Amino acid sequence: MLVESPPEQRAETAPAPPKRRLVRALGLLLAVVLLAFVAMASIGVGAKSLAPDLIWHGLFHDSGTYADIVVRDRISRTVLGLLAGAAFGLSGSVLQALTRNPLADPGLLGINAGASAAVVTAITFFGVTSLSGYVWFAFAGAAAVGALVWFLGGSRGATPVRLALAGTAIGAALYGYLQAVMITDDEALSRMRFWTVGSLDSANDRTIVQVLPFLVAGMVLSLALARPLNAMEMGDDTARALGAHLNRTRALAMLAATVLCGAATAACGPIMFVGLMVPHVVRSFTGPDLRWILPYAAVLSPVLLLGADIVGRLVARPAEIQVGIITALIGGPVFIFLVRRRRTAQL
Repeated sequence: MLVESPPEQRAETAPAPPKRRLVRALGLLLAVVLLAFVAMASIGVGAKSLAPDLIWHGLFHDSGTYADIVVRDRISRTVLGLLAGAAFGLSGSVLQALTRNPLADPGLLGINAGASAAVVTAITFFGVTSLSGYVWFAFAGAAAVGALVWFLGGSRGATPVRLALAGTAIGAALYGYLQAVMITDDEALSRMRFWTVGSLDSANDRTIVQVLPFLVAGMVLSLALARPLNAMEMGDDTARALGAHLNRTRALAMLAATVLCGAATAACGPIMFVGLMVPHVVRSFTGPDLRWILPYAAVLSPVLLLGADIVGRLVARPAEIQVGIITALIGGPVFIFLVRRRRTAQL
């Protein structure tokens, strides 16, 4: 259900006082430091944890020791977590601004459902068995659904309500198709069960290279849309008065969110709640200005994703719990809390 921000939260974003800008900048710097710490922990923690000196040696030397090999393997996992986390956070921020719904995430427009349906189709009807093969089908499915939602939502006449309704309807239909195929095909069910919960444990250099151009392009486009999306937050009439091109901004925002979420989902599966929780929390201390929300979300979303991945490795050592399960366990209660808090604030 579409939940529009109260008018007072869509007020024009005035230039922040220098002191407030300094506080925000320092906060962003601290977030970067926290991200670096979590990334190092991601490399060091696993079935066998490594001391900081072994991590340092493995990063800058490759002598073929066991520790060096472990570090090299975990680097790919950590890099994918950094990229995918930033992608989910940025796509969630853009979609919340586009739909004017602070509780929106990439699943609202059916993008995750499109990627999942494409992967199960690839497994069942085309015999695709490798992650490198899943990537292209997942990305194509996400892109196709993004285009379809844009078309059904009214294309040039698209509104936040139409986009949300179109995405919800398409997502429900695709998840029905997904369940039907998996129930009738044991092989598809066996291969899909790990991908659909979301995981970083299959990360490799080839997958990262395949999705990296799309992730970089989507991130750049998202950050470039901060100002026009700020104008649209104030309502269509005000945005037009400020010179914003509504149709072009909505189309580019849909494109950015689809590229980011599609590429990240293709690489590590449909990990839920990252794109919902982080932008919503960030907005509580940055205010509605997307020029700050987007950078904060790009930094703190990987912190959440890698942190959840580390927890999944620790609680079931030497085995591990997929990161998508951990984020769902965290995200469910957080989502309920956010909805209840918003409902209480509106009463």
